Amino acid sequence: MKLQRKDEIIRLAAENRVIKANELSELFQVSMETIRRDLTDLEKSGVIRRIHGGAVLNVANSIEPDYSYREIKNYEEKLLIGRRAASLVEDGETIIIDIGTTALEFARFLKGKKKITVLTNSLKIALELMDDADITVIILGGVVRYGEGTSSGFWAEDMVDRFYAEKLFLGVGALDARSGIMDYHIEETNLRRHYITHSKKVIAMADYSKFGIKALNEVCTPDRIDCLITDEKADKKILKELRERGIEIIVT
Repeated sequence: MKLQRKDEIIRLAAENRVIKANELSELFQVSMETIRRDLTDLEKSGVIRRIHGGAVLNVANSIEPDYSYREIKNYEEKLLIGRRAASLVEDGETIIIDIGTTALEFARFLKGKKKITVLTNSLKIALELMDDADITVIILGGVVRYGEGTSSGFWAEDMVDRFYAEKLFLGVGALDARSGIMDYHIEETNLRRHYITHSKKVIAMADYSKFGIKALNEVCTPDRIDCLITDEKADKKILKELRERGIEIIVT
């Protein structure tokens, strides 16, 4: 029974990226102490890595989940984050929208805003907004990434360097309180650094599954983040540390 439970824990970690100890306790109808022992054993074997309140699968930092999987994963949380983020956009503003599934949900809630200008390297976001007469969309050119519908590279960086935006709505591949925001794709990460330089306010959007994990490339340290919008399942310890660093935290 113990081995079967561990196998199922590994499967859940692979499927969900983040697993919570209290949820595992309820699922298997065993005590928290039993789950903690299971997680400790799996960490010693190198299968998982413990985080506050749970664990993550111990995979290579360069691996990014497929877009189609990310699009449906944690959809409700992304919807709430996107709606709350859109409420921070004022009529007449120029904003930068990063790529990603949460950023796409955010963009959908912008419809009805008046006289805003959007810079983005997401073809999906540009298509979503192009029929709204009150939204001017500037698509940043570059090499289109297979399967993602995003552009990046020198051309995109050169274009964004010619603008200044009131707000940047930044997607998150991975996040912790010390390293800040990380992501997987080198060219897209570099473009995000240009975004940050050319924005007055940086607003990060991340559901709970992005907390306590590492990715290949550093986007920015925590001190560059002005505001983080997340959901109620987010790691409370990390949120506390980020608040102590002066970051405004909005929990949907």
